[in-house]
Amino acid sequence: MKPISLSVDAMGGDAAPDVVIDGLDLFFATRSDAHVILHGNADLLTTSVQSRSWSDACTIVDQPDVVAMDAKPSSALRRAKGTSMWGMIETVKQGEAHAGVSAGNTGALMAMSMLALRKMPGVHRPGMTAVWPTLKGRSVVLDVGANLDADAEQLVEFAVMGESYARAVFGKEKPTVGLLNIGSEEEKGRDAIKLAAELLRNRDLGIDFRGFIEGNDISTGLVDVVVTDGFTGNVALKTAEGTARLVSTYVRAALSSSLLSKAGAALAASGLRELKSKLNPSSVNGGVLLGLNGVIVKSHGGTDAEGFSTAVKLAADLAQSSYMDEVAAGLNRVSRLGTSPETVE
Repeated sequence: MKPISLSVDAMGGDAAPDVVIDGLDLFFATRSDAHVILHGNADLLTTSVQSRSWSDACTIVDQPDVVAMDAKPSSALRRAKGTSMWGMIETVKQGEAHAGVSAGNTGALMAMSMLALRKMPGVHRPGMTAVWPTLKGRSVVLDVGANLDADAEQLVEFAVMGESYARAVFGKEKPTVGLLNIGSEEEKGRDAIKLAAELLRNRDLGIDFRGFIEGNDISTGLVDVVVTDGFTGNVALKTAEGTARLVSTYVRAALSSSLLSKAGAALAASGLRELKSKLNPSSVNGGVLLGLNGVIVKSHGGTDAEGFSTAVKLAADLAQSSYMDEVAAGLNRVSRLGTSPETVE
């Protein structure tokens, strides 16, 4: 593999920069082909990084200003320059890094990324993805928070970008795509969702569209790509994360309630470790901002070191994949064929 350079916002997130640095420890334990550019308080970062085994593979850029986690995007944009988040994005824009990662303010990250990197041709609004563990492996869900609402045309764009992303990341030649709805029947759902379904069925976009799916279908892996608006997607994502933690808590409580259950837990230790791994949200942390002229990965703001490492690894994998080419090709098909309501046959 070719060497890669990754730009990291070291000050973004609830527990930055400690979680960021510890996450990079885990990342470098499995990857030796990367160089990291850390943006943040140079004095603080230098003290933390100098004792790490990967210190020689790191460049620190002094950008001590931090975008507050509760800052409004408009306010963050006015104060963007000099912040660690802006510096991370600018490094990607200038080509000094192949991809960027931040656990900071989602709205600010999207706004700054759109301003600096611009949208790819044919994109109305970029979307944010989430990788979802399923009974069949993994699925892509988008949008999960970048756009609270989406019209039919934007949902079609999300479908095309998500399908292209799944092909590049999962290596599937023909990922299946579904629209998240309140039922699988054609007459159900909002007008935008029904029109998006009609567009996906009637235009020759090269997508294996499977129609509507329901919320309980996501985790079964019924389709490879689940398309929805950011409000619904974010609620679904947070609900799934909360459910995973609830199940983990119940399992721990049940297996420590008596001597007999503790003995059973000891006998089933290997299976329980596998279950814990599958239920751990940190193992699938990292949402990609699809539709930008550059690779930006958004880590959960409250993630732990393992989760941040997962997000950095995702950025590295995307930098070495055909992801950008796949998305550009998919958007070109949409532009060439047209997706406005007037073109529906």
